[in-house]
Amino acid sequence: MKIAIAGTGYVGLSMATLLSVKNEVVALDIVPEKVEMINKRISPIKDEYIERYFKEKNLNLRATLDYKDAFNGADFIIISTPTNYDDEKNFFDTSSVEDIIKKVKDMGINATMVVKSTIPVGFIEGVKKKYNIDNIMFSPEFLREGHALYDNLYPSRIIVGEKSERAKVFANLLKDSALKADIEVRFMNPTEAEAVKLFANTYLALRVSYFNELDTYAELKGLNTKDIIDGVCLDPRIGDHYNNPSFGYGGYCLPKDTKQLLANYNHVPQNLIWAIVESNNTRKEHIANMITQRKPKVVGIYRLTMKTNSDNFRASAIQSIIEHLKEKKVEIVIYEPSLKDNIFSDCKVINDLEKFKDISDVIVANRIDTNLEDIRDKVYTRDLYSRD
Repeated sequence: MKIAIAGTGYVGLSMATLLSVKNEVVALDIVPEKVEMINKRISPIKDEYIERYFKEKNLNLRATLDYKDAFNGADFIIISTPTNYDDEKNFFDTSSVEDIIKKVKDMGINATMVVKSTIPVGFIEGVKKKYNIDNIMFSPEFLREGHALYDNLYPSRIIVGEKSERAKVFANLLKDSALKADIEVRFMNPTEAEAVKLFANTYLALRVSYFNELDTYAELKGLNTKDIIDGVCLDPRIGDHYNNPSFGYGGYCLPKDTKQLLANYNHVPQNLIWAIVESNNTRKEHIANMITQRKPKVVGIYRLTMKTNSDNFRASAIQSIIEHLKEKKVEIVIYEPSLKDNIFSDCKVINDLEKFKDISDVIVANRIDTNLEDIRDKVYTRDLYSRD
């Protein structure tokens, strides 16, 4: 089959890599540098398995800036363009997805569009009516940043938001390209599939928030957080996953998905969903307060990335901490070796690690690193398990 992929972020590039082992795949992007890198088999994102497949596999994959080149003759067009929740306008921005839908419609081709971008509940039914189309369905992705291809090779489940023969064909494409045996596959209506995505990510955000609030309590009461978490998580109903305290949840999905789900609860009784969103804000304020209590002249921010083995800054919790500290008139310097600029968010970037350590009175690290062992007394972190 020929498969087109619109958007080459974590979702799109992992899909393109996965499916190009056995199919012809053309990846579309609007950034020339990314297209060039993919065609040279250089991954534009940090992902161990994508990098390995680019080096070791004979992939039938090319990238292009021309959407007509990508879409012509395609059996499936997978849409994985970025969407985001607009806090000010209180709506989910799906303009990039709709732009692809309009392009496909204007071309008059019969390819089936499969939306992999995160979308609001009811989106697919809405665009079918809005554009008078039927050749579109939704299939949520459940990927971790930095492990996107791995999670496609060994998926927890495959969900397709349609009960049809073409849905089965698409599900089989994913199954046949995966390495895991006995993958759970579920077919359901599009609106239920959209809800699955938002509720799954909001539950993960709930779990992160729960252990963060446990940690806040222990920190302010002078208790040993790790002992409490270890004891709580020995209960097999709770388990010891997603329990490492942090500065808050962040990244591509959890912040926008929780807010979107909350917006979907308009006129529906709830307390918990609102609390998950607010808990993350409260946690960040608490972290900033604990840092300023040390009365530092200069606060050093060690890495801007959301988590270990990620190159993503988007909505990372540490950026909110920086904003809170700036409001408190604290001088901030940043160590982020992946940044080429000398300034980030009006703060000085120092990529000489020793100089960064020396100038900083307190070093703030969402995740601890062996690079900081020699100045451990300066480090403020809530990382207990040295893992995400």
